[in-house]
Amino acid sequence: MNQQRPIRLLLADDQDLVRGGLSALLGLEPDLEIVGEIGRGDQLVEAALQHRPDVALVDIEMPGLDGIEAVRQLSQAQLPTRCLIVTTFGRPGYLRRAVDAGAAGFVVKDTPADQLAQMVRRVAAGQRVVDPALAADSLAGGLNPLTAREQQVLRAAADGSPVKSIAERLHLSPGTVRNHLSAAIGKTGAQNRHDAARQALENGWL
Repeated sequence: MNQQRPIRLLLADDQDLVRGGLSALLGLEPDLEIVGEIGRGDQLVEAALQHRPDVALVDIEMPGLDGIEAVRQLSQAQLPTRCLIVTTFGRPGYLRRAVDAGAAGFVVKDTPADQLAQMVRRVAAGQRVVDPALAADSLAGGLNPLTAREQQVLRAAADGSPVKSIAERLHLSPGTVRNHLSAAIGKTGAQNRHDAARQALENGWL
């Protein structure tokens, strides 16, 4: 009989129904144990410190902090928890950002439960797992063309804020903001800054 301890899992998803479903399905596996659940991205590091999970299953769209930035914080904290992004948003840009942030895996939420459990085991064993279709799309799509500052300015512009407001929020001059917006519009081939922000969001570049 295998006497190894179960793989300890932390679930991070702001939707109670999704989190409950993952907990119920993965909890059926004899070698997996759910040790904690959270609904906000800014709770990830604290929960990892508290529960000491082997693997955290992390959604992208969460309040407080998005899942990719939460994974980045966890990586920077140098905790042993490995992260598997489990998301509805299967976009190549998100995959690249997640891997850059330190995620050990990236799968979409419609992955069958038995496959997800196997991916969790592989991540716990030190491997990297990525949805094969997403990996192919990511390679075909190329890298994020936007610089970090262009991403920051586009994110601030996504809600329709005027240039002056964006400049004040980011502690930049209005001219600098216009330059970054112009560069982002050119790189995305968009008609205007709102279209550029939309395209960048759809590609997972923000």
